[in-house]
Amino acid sequence: MAQRDRALTTVLVRLVDTLVADYDPLELTQQLVETSVELLAADAAGVMLADADGHLQVFASTSEELRLLELLQIQSAAGPCLQAFHTGTPVRVGDITETTGWPVFGQRMLAEGFRGVCALPLRLREDRIGALNLFTAEPGVLAEEDLRIGQALADFATIGIVHARVLADSLMVNDQLAHALNSRVIIEQAKGMLAERAGVDMDTAFHALRRYARDTNRRLADLAHAVVDRGVELDAVLSGHRPQP
Repeated sequence: MAQRDRALTTVLVRLVDTLVADYDPLELTQQLVETSVELLAADAAGVMLADADGHLQVFASTSEELRLLELLQIQSAAGPCLQAFHTGTPVRVGDITETTGWPVFGQRMLAEGFRGVCALPLRLREDRIGALNLFTAEPGVLAEEDLRIGQALADFATIGIVHARVLADSLMVNDQLAHALNSRVIIEQAKGMLAERAGVDMDTAFHALRRYARDTNRRLADLAHAVVDRGVELDAVLSGHRPQP
């Protein structure tokens, strides 16, 4: 338990860093999904956030396959994440084969190798801004302790985003979220360029992009724009080479 407490403290510090240094919804949500898989008995995780019009958008995931699965929820307007967002209550499914509510999503989920899913709302009192999905390869609902920590992480991320809305003008935060959505598109383009260049999958390309952004102290979205605009060498990003001054 002490070891887990130390791990939880470490990841909370990481989440705090994404808020203190420079508020970035993309980095905050990516830290949330990676932290969830690191601490909990989940094999994959994804986050959706609501845009200014209240429509959910995929903001972060632990794999390219999961991002596509999350997009399917939005396209079919059905799935545990949407339900958790709209109701404000957790959704727990131990075995997707025993659930008939989301047939299209369920088939795709099985095809990607997942049997269980828990969706936790990102909420602060009556304010709901998105949801966190936790997937497991084996059937069975996550343990209560895992769900408690997962909801705490989701609540922490929610507080960070809502707090930024309070400190800044809410329109400005909505603009940030809209900008982040646009940046997500650019990031996907950059991932594709890197994947094609190196002959690697999209997940590997994303990790290379994110690592280079950290090594060069740049925002992920800014680096993605530079990749797409050819303002940075693709090979430098792929190799993790820090540019010479």
